[in-house]
Amino acid sequence: MPAIREVATITSKGQITLPKPIRQALGVDVGGKVAFDLTGDRVIVTRATEIAHEDPAIGSFLAILEEDIRSGRHITTLPDDLTRSMLAALGKRVDLREDIEGDVAL
Repeated sequence: MPAIREVATITSKGQITLPKPIRQALGVDVGGKVAFDLTGDRVIVTRATEIAHEDPAIGSFLAILEEDIRSGRHITTLPDDLTRSMLAALGKRVDLREDIEGDVAL
């Protein structure tokens, strides 16, 4: 790969726009992820690859959950009111920042 040198300006929020030639060379587009590795006084930018979460507690929980699902243990149907609410919400846009109305039971 030929050497490419581009300069980006840091905004007041600490953000930069990755120059187009760099994005093209890395093969990243809108929504793509890049990784920054700092070695000494050099920053190396690479295309980030999705890696599975490696938290041992989460991994153990997911293994137990998978086994329960496969065996049918500890699995019950959803309450009718929750099922109706979920079906009513199908296809509707949801704003996750919107306040929740009504009581919430956990």
